[in-house]
Amino acid sequence: MPAMTVARTSGQFWTMLIALTVWLAPQYALAQQINGHFTLTTHEGRRLSDADLKGRPYAVFFGFTHCPEVCPTALYELSLVLGELGRDADRVSVLFVTVDPARDTQQQLAAFVGAFDPRIVALRGTDEETAAIARAFKATYRRVPQDNGDYTMDHTALVFLMDRKGAFFDKVDYREDHATQVAKFRRLIAAE
Repeated sequence: MPAMTVARTSGQFWTMLIALTVWLAPQYALAQQINGHFTLTTHEGRRLSDADLKGRPYAVFFGFTHCPEVCPTALYELSLVLGELGRDADRVSVLFVTVDPARDTQQQLAAFVGAFDPRIVALRGTDEETAAIARAFKATYRRVPQDNGDYTMDHTALVFLMDRKGAFFDKVDYREDHATQVAKFRRLIAAE
């Protein structure tokens, strides 16, 4: 092989390796930080923990039912993804965790998720349980007062994908194109 070709190939290799490292480093760092431990109550009134999901991949999205745009859009997108996955959708759990347990009662959550794919499970906890799951997923949320005396919630708007062992696998931004979202879920379901 001529020296020029070797140099160019070697340069391409190092460029690709650096690009891969830059892409993987944040994913790896996030995976090291997320432990995913939780115990909360479903919109049907039963307790659910990460231990109950061992052996099954799952997705977690934080939000609240009074959300004007982001949460309904994200759950709508998740419903479309589940629909496109067909039978494989039954192999993954999708969880919607409220960051507003003061307003999001069990009945409120049931009504809210009832508008989306029936496989989506809403979860709520006490203030302490909500703070604990947010810490476990490195998610943030905060109450934001409004001029009319009401409030809204700022919160992390990512879908956290967890593998069968309960380890962080990937994340989905609800604004990603549909094909990318479906591909990430397919990889999650296929991962052993």
